[in-house]
Amino acid sequence: MDFISPTKGRLSFDQVFEEVMAYASENPEDSYRLIVGTDSQLRDETCFVTALIVHRRGKGGRFFYTRSHDSYARSLRQRIFYEASLSLSLAFRLTEKLSESGQELNMEIHLDVGSNGATKSLVKEVVGMVNGSGYLCKIKPDSYGASSVADRYTK
Repeated sequence: MDFISPTKGRLSFDQVFEEVMAYASENPEDSYRLIVGTDSQLRDETCFVTALIVHRRGKGGRFFYTRSHDSYARSLRQRIFYEASLSLSLAFRLTEKLSESGQELNMEIHLDVGSNGATKSLVKEVVGMVNGSGYLCKIKPDSYGASSVADRYTK
């Protein structure tokens, strides 16, 4: 799984982790959080983009993303659950890597669902899936990791 950084280009997962840790160590007294969010866009095939954002509270952040394409046509429900599973998969990898390195950063998953629109019937289930996995979860309008950052790169 390769990631893309708007400033550094293509990076491996390990390189992204190093970049995140270097960014967080620049100002260790500040508060940081990792945000993972996935969005998809359906055309001839489905484009999935998972964004990883390291946010320095009140002072901006950096982001990286990975993109994949799937020719399998999924229903909206399947796509939303697949988006959540892609985000969880990356969050699990990050949690494992943080644990190995003895580091700790707050992490949250941003879901592209909200209490209005076509996804409102899925909110309870998909939020339960993420919370049950042990991660804090945000939905629209607070889920900018998925609905803004990831969304930008699905097009």
